[in-house]
Amino acid sequence: MNNNEEHHHQHQENKGKYQDPVCGMSTDDENKFKPFDYQGRTYHFCSDHCLAKFQENPEYYIGTGAEKQKTGEQKTSAPRVAQYTCPMHPEIKQEQPGSCPKCGMALEQADPVFGSPKTEYTCPMHPEVVREEPGSCPKCGMALEPRIAEKGGEEENPEYRDMLRRFIGGAVLTLPLFIIAMRDLIPGGHLLDRLLGHRSYQFIELILATPVVLWAGWPFLVRGVQSVKNRSLNMFTLIGLGVAVAYCYSLIAVIAPQIFPLSMQTAEGTVGVYFEASAMIVTLILLGQVLELKARSRTGAAIKSLLELAPNTARKINEDGSETDIPQEHVEKGDRLRVRPGEKIPVDGTVVEGSSSVDESMISGEPIPVGKKQGDKVIGATVNGKGTLVMEAEKVGGETLLAQIVDLVAQAQRSRAPIQKLADLVASYFVPAVIAVSLISFVIWLIIGPEPQLANALVIAVSVLIIACPCALGLATPVSIMVATGKGATLGVLFRNAEAIETMRQVDTLVVDKTGTLTEGRPRLMEVVTAEGIGWGRLLSMSASLEKGSEHPLAAAIIEGAKEEELSLFEVSDFKSHPG
Repeated sequence: MNNNEEHHHQHQENKGKYQDPVCGMSTDDENKFKPFDYQGRTYHFCSDHCLAKFQENPEYYIGTGAEKQKTGEQKTSAPRVAQYTCPMHPEIKQEQPGSCPKCGMALEQADPVFGSPKTEYTCPMHPEVVREEPGSCPKCGMALEPRIAEKGGEEENPEYRDMLRRFIGGAVLTLPLFIIAMRDLIPGGHLLDRLLGHRSYQFIELILATPVVLWAGWPFLVRGVQSVKNRSLNMFTLIGLGVAVAYCYSLIAVIAPQIFPLSMQTAEGTVGVYFEASAMIVTLILLGQVLELKARSRTGAAIKSLLELAPNTARKINEDGSETDIPQEHVEKGDRLRVRPGEKIPVDGTVVEGSSSVDESMISGEPIPVGKKQGDKVIGATVNGKGTLVMEAEKVGGETLLAQIVDLVAQAQRSRAPIQKLADLVASYFVPAVIAVSLISFVIWLIIGPEPQLANALVIAVSVLIIACPCALGLATPVSIMVATGKGATLGVLFRNAEAIETMRQVDTLVVDKTGTLTEGRPRLMEVVTAEGIGWGRLLSMSASLEKGSEHPLAAAIIEGAKEEELSLFEVSDFKSHPG
């Protein structure tokens, strides 16, 4: 007998089961776990995830336990290392608690055993852009979003919170800056000139505008630079250029006004500045970003409502017969789960014990519960009736039918409609054309414009850049697709992709083969037909009295019909329900 066979035989004699060295789960069925040979020994793993963790660092999970295994002592659990992550920047991970190096927030402990699957991030305007970490789209500069929404949809988007904070801070500083810059046009504003001189106010404007531009508007400047580096000019290119030019010009005018022509200088030796223009641009764009992010977060409500259909916990039956409530995402293939009356079925699987009726209307649209017995398939998130079921999990995580529906809706929201190709083509020419027009306007005003020529030319050039930002051009189609798919999912209508939505405008006839999906979702009593000599009131009263003990939808319809007729019901004894 070789070492492998000896170890395997000894393992069976001692424990009679196969145990995953990573998560500690075990089974009696060798075929349920994945075998893997390491250093002459065979280890078994419940999933690809655990096998991958083991392959990364085998000694971490076996370590000195290898010597114990030679003497027949099996490890009961693998060592765990706590991991801490930032709630604002999930890409920050470390093994010790502390503060996030990016935002300074305290790191929170993540679950070291059952980590969430790796989240992929994509651009709402360019779904072909996919990254493993959050960031900005290299094509349009917009913040990347998770491809699949997560439970807990009530929590605000971190990007929304960040933009809202920047907007509030920018607005607080921009208001006094605007009053100072426009004091000559505001009634009573000339009184401010008695307090301080013109140059003093320029320094105050510099102090107020600097945090607005360099802190509140920093994301726009970064995205503008990235758009140039990636050779994908977009609206942030125009915003970044306009803000940077207006601010840098004004900064030079305050620090070194003597370098400007005398025609541009006032009697006090100052030059006109445009700090309020750069600050107002940043603040208004931030307001637009806040409103846009709020609207986009609402479009994901349909996906989040679908996710909420799944139960949070499952009742697992352990090998010793004991039962434990575990998080739904911890359910593994092959687990035996108990589903009690009225509970939601946690994952897709097969009934192994018991019988009941299951409400599958969330999948089929049909209101009549479906009888389930041993050997029948059940679907996660459907609702069990009054019976108790014991099921074996077969599809978990992203394999469940509900997860596939959620993925379908998410993919439809990210898909591109044919009309969007036209919008992208126009935008690809539009931004360079705007920059060219801005430069031409600057040159013309600089040559033939009125005095002060440089100041007027600069204002005109910046105005062209800012006013022509193609925000609506780029966002109109993606947002409309997200709204359409989100609203459709809320109403129970799923679109395969954006092209299907665009094609729907040509549809004038809809043919369906299931009446249940088009009705109210529950039956109603329409007519009572009796035999000769029997009153319909007495028949309905007796029928409703019998149906009081049943949970069937037809029973509920009969009882509701008796209530509408204000009929009195009888007491019933020895009631028995026969499913089928």
